[in-house]
Amino acid sequence: MTIPWAVTLSTCRFFLTRSAILRRQTSLCSTTATMSTAGEQNFTSDTAHLDTIFKQKKALRLVVKRDLKSMDATLRSQEDEAIQRIVLEAPWFKACKGLCAYIRCSALREVDTSRILSHILRSHSEMRKKIFVPRVEDRNRNMRMLNISSTEDLIANSMDILEPAPLDADGNEREDVLFANEPVDLLILPGLAFDKAGRRLGRGGGYYDTFLSRYQELAEKRNWKQPLKIALSYSVQIVDEGTIPLTPNDVLVDALVSPSGVIPISEAALEICR
Repeated sequence: MTIPWAVTLSTCRFFLTRSAILRRQTSLCSTTATMSTAGEQNFTSDTAHLDTIFKQKKALRLVVKRDLKSMDATLRSQEDEAIQRIVLEAPWFKACKGLCAYIRCSALREVDTSRILSHILRSHSEMRKKIFVPRVEDRNRNMRMLNISSTEDLIANSMDILEPAPLDADGNEREDVLFANEPVDLLILPGLAFDKAGRRLGRGGGYYDTFLSRYQELAEKRNWKQPLKIALSYSVQIVDEGTIPLTPNDVLVDALVSPSGVIPISEAALEICR
């Protein structure tokens, strides 16, 4: 997908690599409370740079949303089917015992996951994968992943997006993946745009990046293997490398699943997808 020059050529000189941004953030954190004049100027410069990145992301979102809106309905259905078939047939999906997966919001034109969810929930009890799905708690990036065992566990929220009810039919709190005794192997993620370097552009709320960071910290603390982060993407959502700018809070994905197949990115994904 080629992005208009207004988003790429005029802004690419502002892009930093993830490591460069992280080095800057570390430098900021080490600055003392009594900054020198030069330190204050550097802080202002970094703040301005991040503001530029946020503007670039906003511009890119408009372009991708336009392309998704103009996507032919028949093509969308075909790509939904192809992507879900690839996931269901993938060795890494068949082998996983627990996973987090999103529930598609049609209004946001996300890749469908209904077939994947139905497959898991219809499986025999002894072979069923443990699945956690998202519930947004507030507007402060707080999103929980709660365990469900049936589609009847889902209710529509104020935006008409299906979410797990906080309590099960017996009035018990649902298990939260951040408090589970066992790790998950797989995270199936939505997004607005992706590139083949693992960069993911969300919708600006920061819910998934916040959750991913929290789960990564949990896995490290408990000495668990990090789950494979797989993003599902329509063909029009894959953009040129370098088009998506990064901030220190952005989390890279391990692989993409597009209608044409799996695109492994990280070393973990390359190992599993061989």
